[in-house]
Amino acid sequence: MKNKSLITALALVLVFLGLGAQAQTAAIKIGYTNVDYILSQLPEAKQIETQLKEYEAQLGNQLQAKMQEFETKYRDFSEKAETMVPEVRADKQQELQNMQQQIQQFQQTAQGSLQKKQQELLEPTYKKIQNSIDKVAEANGYTHVFTSDAAGFPVLLYAREEDNISNLVLKDLGVTPPASN
Repeated sequence: MKNKSLITALALVLVFLGLGAQAQTAAIKIGYTNVDYILSQLPEAKQIETQLKEYEAQLGNQLQAKMQEFETKYRDFSEKAETMVPEVRADKQQELQNMQQQIQQFQQTAQGSLQKKQQELLEPTYKKIQNSIDKVAEANGYTHVFTSDAAGFPVLLYAREEDNISNLVLKDLGVTPPASN
């Protein structure tokens, strides 16, 4: 019985030693990148920004027109309210309230529409960046790549600068990185 336990324990030790040796031979290489930085250096970033500003201006113009129409009707109502028949006054008040609600609804819808447009415009560029990150990581032997710009809260809290692959990704995308300081 003791021999079986001893043999089993010895076999387990050998297995763990073998696994430990395998783990040591599989090198882990970790890199990181800043996707916002890469995006800001791409030529299409300026085009996307321009398109977003144009779309935002269109929405702003529509909102402005709705607000001017409301202000005109409100002024007209204020000037004539005392001389209106009560039923007409009530109808005009209801119309102004409806217009005000429509303006508020338009503002909310416009905000969502702007965010959707931004996503729509950025999605192909983010896919292009991700494909390049994958390609650079594989070509340079990185087993893991983190981002240092995850929505204001970095996923990576410390890294050596030589592990930053952002400029390699830019080069892969055909963009010359700016000179380092």
